[in-house]
Amino acid sequence: MGHQVIIFDFSLIRGLWETRVKKNKERQRKEKERLEKSALEKTYLKNGFVDTDEKILDNYGKSPQLQKRQALSDEANKEGNKFIFQLSGEQWMEFPDSLKEQTYLKEWHVNNTLIQTIPAYIALFQDLKVLELSKNQINHLPVEIGCLKNLKVLNVSFNNLKSVPPELGDCENLEKLDLSGNMEITELPFELSNLKQVTVVDVSANKFHSIPICVLRMSNLQWLDISSNNLKDLPEDIDRLDQLQTLLLQKNKLTYLPRALVNMPKLSLLVVSGDDLVEMPTAVCESTTGLKFVSLKDSPVETIVCEDTEEIIESEREREQFEKEFMKAYIEDLKERDSAPSYTTKVLLSLQL
Repeated sequence: MGHQVIIFDFSLIRGLWETRVKKNKERQRKEKERLEKSALEKTYLKNGFVDTDEKILDNYGKSPQLQKRQALSDEANKEGNKFIFQLSGEQWMEFPDSLKEQTYLKEWHVNNTLIQTIPAYIALFQDLKVLELSKNQINHLPVEIGCLKNLKVLNVSFNNLKSVPPELGDCENLEKLDLSGNMEITELPFELSNLKQVTVVDVSANKFHSIPICVLRMSNLQWLDISSNNLKDLPEDIDRLDQLQTLLLQKNKLTYLPRALVNMPKLSLLVVSGDDLVEMPTAVCESTTGLKFVSLKDSPVETIVCEDTEEIIESEREREQFEKEFMKAYIEDLKERDSAPSYTTKVLLSLQL
C-alpha cells in the first residue's frame, strides 16, 4: 500500500495543546522579565540593538582556555549581530529614526510590536536578505519592497495585511514567503509568478477561495500551506507544481480531490480536513508513490460572541497560532516515522514545548 491514510481527531487534544502553549508563553514571559532585570545584557531601546560590548561576563572560576573560547564566541557573535536589527515590544509604534542610517543591515527581526507601517526608505537596504516582521500591526507593504533584489525570506505573518503589492514580484531571489494569519487576504497579484526561486509559500489563515494562479506558476515550489481558507475546489492543473513535496489543505471547504494529485511525483505529504470530503480518487489511496495522506477530523470551533468585533478577530488569530504550532509539531513527528498505520481512528502524539 503506497498511501498511508491517517484519520486524526484534531478536537480531542486541542484543549490540552492550547493549555501547554499558554503555559509555555507564561514561562517565556517570566524568563524575559528575569533577563530584563539581569545585568548580563543591556538592550538599547533607542535603536533596538543588543550591545555586546556591554555584556558583563562572570569569568571567576573559569579556566584560561574556557575564557578564550568564550571571548572568541562573543567576538563572532558581535561580528554577526552588527548586520542584524532586532526590535520587540508593544512600546514600539514605529521604527526608530536611527534605523535609516543602518543601510548595511542584512536582516530585520521585528515582532510583537504595534508598528503599522514599513518605511519607504526600506528601498535603501540593498543587502537585506531576511525580513522577519511577524505579529505586528502592519496594514500594508510599501511598493518599495520590490527594490530588495537580494531578499530571500519575507515573513509578514499575523499582521493586518489585506493585499500584497505587485512590486513584490520583483524580488527575484525570494525563497520563502509567509503571509499566514493576516485573516483578510483574498488574492495575490499575478506578478508574483516571477518568483521562480520560491520554495515555501504559507498563506494559511486568510480568505482565499482558490489557489492563486501566480502560485501555480512558481516552478520551484516545494511547500504550500493554504489551510484555514475558503477553498471549495482545487485546480485541475495543480500537477504543474511538479516539485511540490508538502501540501496542507486542512480547514477549507473542499468536497473532493482532483485526480491530478496522483501526477505529482514528489508530493510526499497531503493534509486535508475529512469532514466535508465526499469524493476522493481511488488512485490517491492506491498509488505507489509513498504519499502520506492525512485526513483530519476536526469539529467546528464555537464562535465566541461578544460586542467587540476586534476581540473576536484576536481570539481567532490566537487560535490559528495555537493550531499552527500544533500542526508543525505533528508534521515533524509524522515525517520522522519510517512507517504509519494504513488506517487508525486516532493518532496520539507526545508533544513537548
